[in-house]
Amino acid sequence: MQHKDCQLAAIVDPSEAARALAQEKAIPYFDTLEALLAGEQVDGIILATPNQLHLEQGLRCLQAGIMTLIEKPVTNTVAEGLVLLEAERQSKARILVGHHRAHSSIMRTAQALIQKGTLGDVVAITGSALFYKPDHYFQVAPWRTQVGGGPILINSIHDIHNFRMLCGEISEVQAFSSSKTRNFEVEDTVVINFRFENGALGTFALSDTAASAKSWEQTSQENKTYAAYPEENCYHVAGTAGSLDIPSMHLKTYSGEKSWWQAFTETRLELNHSDPLDEQLEHFCQVIRGEATPKVSLKDGLRNLCVVEAILKAAKSGYAVEVAKFI
Repeated sequence: MQHKDCQLAAIVDPSEAARALAQEKAIPYFDTLEALLAGEQVDGIILATPNQLHLEQGLRCLQAGIMTLIEKPVTNTVAEGLVLLEAERQSKARILVGHHRAHSSIMRTAQALIQKGTLGDVVAITGSALFYKPDHYFQVAPWRTQVGGGPILINSIHDIHNFRMLCGEISEVQAFSSSKTRNFEVEDTVVINFRFENGALGTFALSDTAASAKSWEQTSQENKTYAAYPEENCYHVAGTAGSLDIPSMHLKTYSGEKSWWQAFTETRLELNHSDPLDEQLEHFCQVIRGEATPKVSLKDGLRNLCVVEAILKAAKSGYAVEVAKFI
């Protein structure tokens, strides 16, 4: 990703491929984060490392006073996230969590519509992330077959953040999970129920072994590496005055009496499409320059992780689980 306000200062990665890329770009190369911090002056760091390293590396960045963009999930567990949160409180630096869909024009438009009251009081939301990960996805990174590498943590945490943006905070979850298809240590298919603090309810179907196009990546057209199906939707938000399909932005409202016997007025909302990763990088530059506070703060990322841990607990226990509140 290139951006007019950014200059790649260095690459940190122990692989030979990364060393070769640094040579190609004629920029400094380091095999460890410690080596970078000891030998190079940087304004910001993007941590796109395995989840298990986020706490250790995030702490080092905060101790060095460097603004940091940490790819989601912000840490591997909520307990680790709380350690990082305390370190951030004692540091001048801030962490931006890489929930890039928060910078999406689709989400921005949908959130504004709901906050305006066009849908009335939101009563329900349904969503899905149904897609198929090929075998080589797991072969190149075997950790994805183990605890911490499943689609609940890796994939649905994005949708959890979107659900929170659209409907507010999540208070309770129920879940069923299965690993029958691939027989990995982690789940491959999950169904989830949500209760929101405002009384709305939600459902979500997740599978990384489903031959389906009902996922954000395959419907939003934001990441061109995925095949796109623009007439498909992955979310449906229903309120007392109308409903919205996302990302097609197909809006249904009543112009007269609200009744299932009456026809809806149907419209398509216009979007100014932009790349959310580019928007996120621009926002990160603003955070580095002190012009903005993180749109997805460490606390916000931790709230998503709290929901994930509640889902994992609910799927294992078979009971409804309240979402932990740490602040």
